[in-house]
Amino acid sequence: MPRFDSPRLLADIGGTYARFTLETGPGEFTQMASLRCADHADFHAAVRAYLEGLSWADGGPQQIAHAAIAIANPVEGDRVRMTNYHWQFSIDEMRQRLALDTLVVVNDFTALAMALPRLAEVDVRQVGGGQARRPSVIGLLGAGTGLGVSGLIPAGEGWIALGTEGGHVNFGPRDEREMDILQFAWKTLDHVSYERLISGPGLELIYRALAHRQGVDVAPLQAPAITQRALDQADPLCLETLEVFCGLLGTAAANLAVTLGSLGGIYIGGGIVPRLGEYFDRSPFRARFEDKGRFREYVSAIPTFVITAENATFKGASAILENQLRNLQASPGSAILGQIRRARSELSPAELRVADLVLAQPRSVLNDPIAEIARAAGVSQPTVIRFCRSLGCEGLSDFKLRLASGLTGTVPVTHTQVNTNDSMLELGAKVLGNTASAILQVRSHLNRDTIDRAIDLLLAAHRIEFFALGHYSVVAQDAQFKFLRFGMPCGAYTDPRLQLLAADVLREGDVAVVISSGGRLPELIAVVEKAQERGAKVVAITASQSPLAKKADVTLIVDHIEDIATHLPMVSRILHLLVIDILAVGVAMRRSPDSIAALTGGSEDDDGKGRGGAAAPGVSTASPLARLTSHSR
Repeated sequence: MPRFDSPRLLADIGGTYARFTLETGPGEFTQMASLRCADHADFHAAVRAYLEGLSWADGGPQQIAHAAIAIANPVEGDRVRMTNYHWQFSIDEMRQRLALDTLVVVNDFTALAMALPRLAEVDVRQVGGGQARRPSVIGLLGAGTGLGVSGLIPAGEGWIALGTEGGHVNFGPRDEREMDILQFAWKTLDHVSYERLISGPGLELIYRALAHRQGVDVAPLQAPAITQRALDQADPLCLETLEVFCGLLGTAAANLAVTLGSLGGIYIGGGIVPRLGEYFDRSPFRARFEDKGRFREYVSAIPTFVITAENATFKGASAILENQLRNLQASPGSAILGQIRRARSELSPAELRVADLVLAQPRSVLNDPIAEIARAAGVSQPTVIRFCRSLGCEGLSDFKLRLASGLTGTVPVTHTQVNTNDSMLELGAKVLGNTASAILQVRSHLNRDTIDRAIDLLLAAHRIEFFALGHYSVVAQDAQFKFLRFGMPCGAYTDPRLQLLAADVLREGDVAVVISSGGRLPELIAVVEKAQERGAKVVAITASQSPLAKKADVTLIVDHIEDIATHLPMVSRILHLLVIDILAVGVAMRRSPDSIAALTGGSEDDDGKGRGGAAAPGVSTASPLARLTSHSR
């Protein structure tokens, strides 16, 4: 079996234990260790403790370049805050502190879900009847410190894992005993979810609730003790607690099965059920699973399995990491950080200072102009360019493009809901994170050919007219301002009556740029039809598959849905402004250095020269807008 160039670090982080292993080849796990989270101040300390405890053969420690972390927590953006423990960290900062090229962080049950297609028959045990249909949706849940829920959807030759927090759905009692448990829980909890009961802490809560129901005083017991006493049949109250627990899990599993349509089966993981052994097979779990009223026949045909493989989460994390590396390898800049590390011995002392800066602060280098990079590294600007070219890049802009393609893969593209109880710091981070994620998504949808065609039309136009309505009027006005600074005849129309009049005087050789989020407003559709009737060309900045997109001569796609009935379209408006900036910078690049200076205020180019240097490199290092353009092109 082939071995990796370097070991890969895999981790499964729960609220109580952090499990680690090294993967030396596909499916080859070595040096497994389980550390108590409470024994370490933070996540970084736990990782360092594991790494320092490794035993190496044949020459000592090896460099670990790639790692995947499965964590019992939703993963939204760069910041990870555990729900059931106090650890929190930035993914990118952690990657830098651990000197990794790649760090992938995913929800632990998303990782476990991705392992399911790779499990052999000996890795699972079926409980009850039913026959899995292949390929079909698979459901997954499991109890430990919390209740994890996920699913797996077949997609072509692969699978898509669902990152859910289904354990937090409201608990629904089935009988009088469970109603008493709910009322007991309400004494201390405002919201009682299934996780509050189907988990380690949930076992303890059920135990106390049943004792209260029976009117007996009991000493507090932790979940492991309750489970062991029940399995030993040494305590009737513990046995009843475990019985209730398994019954509730059966109901939760059935709910998941009918919600997802999990005809491929329901799999049970987590830290509790696999340890119950044969008791779980005799427990009320399967009977409660099939107790679904009119849907009894439906769920009875769905098999349920207990995952017995100890390394299942590691297998899933490994699969996700492998897929991530495969995607990154498809782009030329995926291995740029690793390339820098390998090239250190061949760099001059000055170039080495630039290399150290990039490795320590890659995102700052990505955003800073050449003058700031040179100042931070303590070198001249030509040295920065020599460093870039030593790595095979044409210049700083090409280097940043490769660096961006490598870094983007480590940060999930997500949207985080702003809540009323967020602090101002959290609110700001979420707004900025949502905007950044939306920009990354639009960047991935940009098409070089359509951008080139739009710029060609604008450059050849006798006159350019910008049309927009409502919240997007400011985008048209911003576009007019930019193109007037180039000395190009243009106007902006945001009133429906004036728009139609303006379209009626367009002629061949003119260009109408129509800006619309949804692309369905009849007023703007009428403008397009009138402009084309007069022989003008139409460039649309709008949503894909919209009426406006289909009618325009050239369409630049911006797919970002916001409900303008409930809030202002902040993010989508920023995206439309950025597309205007891309067009403006593109036009400036094609015209002259003077046009670029009008847009950016002048700057130094990649070689540290003034505006007498090449136009395109000058823009690439001058402004964030130009960097976005260089990424899209």
